[in-house]
Amino acid sequence: MPQLTCARTVTAALALLIAGAFLPAANASAGTGAPPAASGVWQVDGYGTDVVIGAGLLQEYQTTTVSCLPGVSARPTGRPAAGSTVWTDDEGQVYRFRPGSAPDRAVLHLDGSAGDLRLRRIGALPSGCGAAAAADPVRVFDVFWATFAENYPFFAAKGVDWQSVRAHYRPLVHAGMGDAALFAVLRDMVAPLHDAHVSLDAGRVGRFAAGRPGTVPPGPELDQQVKDYIRRTDLGGLPFHEYARGRISWADLPNGQGYLRISGFGGYTPDPDDPYAGNSAVLESTLDTVLTPARTRRLHGLIIDLRVNGGGSDALGLQIAARLTDRPYLAYAKRARNQPQDPTRFTTPQPIEVRPADSVTHYTGPVAVLTGGSTVSAGETFTQALMGRPGGALRIGQPTQGVFSDVLDRQLPNGWSFGLPNEEFLTAAGTTFDGRGIPPQLTEPVFTPAEFAQGRDSAFAAAEAALSGL
Repeated sequence: MPQLTCARTVTAALALLIAGAFLPAANASAGTGAPPAASGVWQVDGYGTDVVIGAGLLQEYQTTTVSCLPGVSARPTGRPAAGSTVWTDDEGQVYRFRPGSAPDRAVLHLDGSAGDLRLRRIGALPSGCGAAAAADPVRVFDVFWATFAENYPFFAAKGVDWQSVRAHYRPLVHAGMGDAALFAVLRDMVAPLHDAHVSLDAGRVGRFAAGRPGTVPPGPELDQQVKDYIRRTDLGGLPFHEYARGRISWADLPNGQGYLRISGFGGYTPDPDDPYAGNSAVLESTLDTVLTPARTRRLHGLIIDLRVNGGGSDALGLQIAARLTDRPYLAYAKRARNQPQDPTRFTTPQPIEVRPADSVTHYTGPVAVLTGGSTVSAGETFTQALMGRPGGALRIGQPTQGVFSDVLDRQLPNGWSFGLPNEEFLTAAGTTFDGRGIPPQLTEPVFTPAEFAQGRDSAFAAAEAALSGL
C-alpha cells in the first residue's frame, strides 16, 4: 500500500534516558542548562505525553494507562526571554518552551504547528517510566490498542467499536507468534478506519497506511503526471514558473488571472530534514517573487490549485493565507482529545487566526481553490483557513481527503512505530470535516480517467469562468 505524504507530526516532545529523570521538579534543575521556570516534570494537556526538562535535555515519555515509553530528545539551543528556552532535536525540529500564567503552567510550541501544547507541572513521572519494557506480542498489542483507545477521536464517526476490536483480536495474540503475524493483526485492526493519518511502520516486516476509499494518495509520480497535464491542457505553452524545488508553481493567465499551484507545505529546500524555519524562508521569498505589488494590483482573480497536495506544515499554509487578506480573521480552532475513558472530552479549543503579513502588498480579490481526494492534511487545513477569508474563497472540485490533525507519533515496546490523529480542527460553528473532507461549492471531476482521455480539466475551466464572472 503506498504511503500518504502527511509530514506534520506532533511528538509532544522527546526522550533519552538521563540521570535524574525521575527526580521531583525541585531537584530536576540542579546543574542543568534549563532555567528554574522550565526544569521539572510536565504533563501535556491531551497527547498522552509527559515531558521532563533537566540536565540539559528535554525528553518525552509517551504514556497510556498501561505504558510509559521514551520518545525522542532535544537539547537547549537558545533562551529568547526570561524563563523561556528553545530546544532542538536530532532531526532539526525546534521546540519553544515559555512559562505560563502560573508557576505550574507552561506552553510548548513546535515550529511548524499552528497551535501550542499546554503543560501542567507534576511531581514525578508515572511509576514504571524508564524501566525496560517487555516486547512480547501481547504487550505490544496492549500498548497499541490502548494508545488508540485513549487518543483517537473518530471511532463513532468511522463506525468502529474499538472494544469489539480488542475482543476479536487479542485472543489471536500470544507469546510465540512471529512478527509477520503480529503486524497483520495490528494492520487489520486499524484498516477499517480508512484514515490517512493512521500508519504502522514495522521496518522490514511491513508498513501500512491507507486513505479514504476511492481516493488516490498524493506522491511524486502523481504530482509530476498532473503537473505535465496542466502544462499541456490548461496552460497550453504559457510560461510556468517553478519555485521551492518545484513544490510551488505560478502562471499568468491570458484573462488576467493568476494560477498558483502548491504540491505541499514543506520540502522547499534540498535538505529533507530542513527545519520549519528554512522552509518558511523559501516560501517568503517565493511569495515576494510571485505576489509583487504590480501583479497583485492587476490580478482579476487567483486560482489556487491544491488537487495534489501531500500536506506538511500548517503554519506554512497560514503564511500564504496571510498574503490574501488585509484583515485578521479566524482560520480554525484546534482541540485534542484529553480523557482516556471518554472519547467526547477534549482540551479547550485554541483559536488560530490568520493575520495579515507585515510590510507586504496583500491580494484581497477573488480566489478560487481547487481540491480533491488527493488534497491531504495541511492542504486541507489551508483550505479550511481560507473559508473564513474576508471576501471568501470559492471551492471547486471534489471533497478533500478528510484528515486534519497533526500526527501523534508513537513507539511500541518492540521498536516498531505508528501514528494516529488525536485533534479536531473546528470551524467557527464548531463543526469538523474529518473523514468526509471539505466539500466543494462547485462539484467538478478531478483528474478522472475520462478527463485524461478527453484532454479536459473541468475544475480549472470552472474556476476561470467563475472568477471571470466576479
